[in-house]
Amino acid sequence: MPLTRATHCPVAQPVLANAGLAGRRRNRPPRPEGLAYSFTLPGEPHCATTARAAIRSALHVHGLAPYADVAVLAATELIGTAVELTPGRELYLSLRCRAGALRLVLWDQHPRHTDPDDVSLCAARRRDALWLLAACVSDCGGEWGTAEAEPPQRGVKSWAVLPCRRPELGPGTQDWVGMRA
Repeated sequence: MPLTRATHCPVAQPVLANAGLAGRRRNRPPRPEGLAYSFTLPGEPHCATTARAAIRSALHVHGLAPYADVAVLAATELIGTAVELTPGRELYLSLRCRAGALRLVLWDQHPRHTDPDDVSLCAARRRDALWLLAACVSDCGGEWGTAEAEPPQRGVKSWAVLPCRRPELGPGTQDWVGMRA
């Protein structure tokens, strides 16, 4: 039986070395702008625990630990509502940091309603269930919402946008918590 051994791609190292990135990439901690994680979760109540742990860990690694509590609360509310309204179906959670804000997006597989009255009743029920998310996001100056997912996705897309800038710096500044100037 032939021996196998791991080797590096012969093209990768010269490209990194020529770009001056070979040594620096290994030792530099991830930056907030690089925060981009996605999870597929079972549509069960216990999946919120997994999401909370993953979000907390990702934010810590990317220097955004001060935002962990609010992000975890937002994810828990989004997941809890989706599980209640569409039990047993997979959920897809996306966590990104873009343009100075954490963006949590949750897609669930809630079936499409054909009756307009059912559509508005279901939307109102979801909005009412997310009252704690609304209060939390409003308190930190963010925004949230829900909408029917755009094709090719199906179901409902719910999101929360949480600003990540220090309040004392004011809008339009580029100083991030956890980053050095």
